[in-house]
Amino acid sequence: MRRVVVVGGGISGLAVAYRLRQADAACEVVVLEQSPRPGGNIWTEQVDGFRIETGPNGVLDNNPATIELCRELGLGERLIAAGESARRNRFVFVGQRLHALPNGPAALLRTPLLSWRGKLALLSEPLRPRSTNRRRDESVGAFARRRLGREAAEIFMDALVTGIHGGDMDELSLAAAFPRLRWLERQHGSLLRGVLASAKARRRQAVAAGLPAPSGQVMWSFPEGLGLLVQTLAQTLGASLRTGCAVVRLDPPTPTPTPAANGQPAPTPTPATASAPASASASSAWTVHTADGQRFRADAVVLTCPAYAQAELVRPFDAELAERLAQIEYVPIAVVALGYRQADAGQTPDGFGYLAPQRSRRDVLGVQWCSTIYPHRAPDGYVLWRALCGGRHRADVLTWDDQRLVAAVRAELRLAQGVTAEPTLVRIIRWPRAIPQYVVGHGQRVAWIEQTIRHRHRGLFVGGNAYHGVAVNDCVTQAKHLAAAVLGLDSPVRG
Repeated sequence: MRRVVVVGGGISGLAVAYRLRQADAACEVVVLEQSPRPGGNIWTEQVDGFRIETGPNGVLDNNPATIELCRELGLGERLIAAGESARRNRFVFVGQRLHALPNGPAALLRTPLLSWRGKLALLSEPLRPRSTNRRRDESVGAFARRRLGREAAEIFMDALVTGIHGGDMDELSLAAAFPRLRWLERQHGSLLRGVLASAKARRRQAVAAGLPAPSGQVMWSFPEGLGLLVQTLAQTLGASLRTGCAVVRLDPPTPTPTPAANGQPAPTPTPATASAPASASASSAWTVHTADGQRFRADAVVLTCPAYAQAELVRPFDAELAERLAQIEYVPIAVVALGYRQADAGQTPDGFGYLAPQRSRRDVLGVQWCSTIYPHRAPDGYVLWRALCGGRHRADVLTWDDQRLVAAVRAELRLAQGVTAEPTLVRIIRWPRAIPQYVVGHGQRVAWIEQTIRHRHRGLFVGGNAYHGVAVNDCVTQAKHLAAAVLGLDSPVRG
């Protein structure tokens, strides 16, 4: 019987454990999570009738991985789509006011966000030659300026990077952070042609399947909030999930000494070069030590905790690997949830919310109008908004006390939305290291880490949002690949 310990009970660890048990009922899986609850930054708090997401607000259906997982768990009927206005209307905060993001060619021609020169540069994107340098790890900013023009890059792409990564588009790797954009250019020679071709292909697939034509990406959640997914996974795992259980040490297998030519035991290989046998025994099992004195022996250990925590666990037996893991940087995010009476909502438009490009260095990265996105996020007669603060260039905001932070958010809401009233609810969630940054060179670093682990530490696996995508969908997709690797399968574990 194969024994596996998963370190980290966020969505990645929970999904890996679920896939392992699904693929091999005899596999003994234990998930160790240091926090008192599972889910990492995915959780939904119920406060005075408000439902507050501490992390992601939902999942997009551009990748079906999470939607499929929800259906497997019996949650398919509970899924709800974001409201139509939230799908259609998004805004940016530029020049001290809100501007609607163009949602079509006519709106693009009318938008004051770009000059006529900027509009011509964007519309001429299909005429620009594709990159011929396939080896260069281009930054998102360089790619966007090359394809879309400077103005569009510094407003639209900067806002997109801010909303997803909280990072700097001139630091992030296009190949790692937005691989689809690079693929569209390589496959179609143009982002615009690629997007149109992809939309046409989706329509053909929908017609062939007898489904209505898709109208673009839709974000999904549950009436109870996204925390329902985490809670259901936890219930499915049952006693296999141990919360409040911090891992403090990881001991690699000790290879059985091989007799030397003179009949004496050969020197034991160093941990950096040792390779353990496949079956667990007194000398070949990994040993996981927890803060409360428990020890777990396993054939395989899967680290899905953050990269910096992974670095500390492997440092005693592989300092070089630990150093590479520790090089993956994270940015801080503070979530400031505010509830208001509907009558006090000011000049707030109907839509998803707004973003402020990182280059503006504002106190608030953006605001999500949660009760417009999904119903039942606020009691009748009230609205719920979430302001996101911090990011790559405003880490200082996380050092502010609650009073200063709320005052800064309210000042931004007054300027952007005309809201002057006192909020009826304030809830602050601080994530000092929230989102990993896929800086230029990230792909090479990850390849080195994964190859090194395969060669040096058999039975050790790493995953989570620090490697191949920061979104929930990315983590759920990777869980299938991780489970297959642990079980020695040639293809991802399927639901």
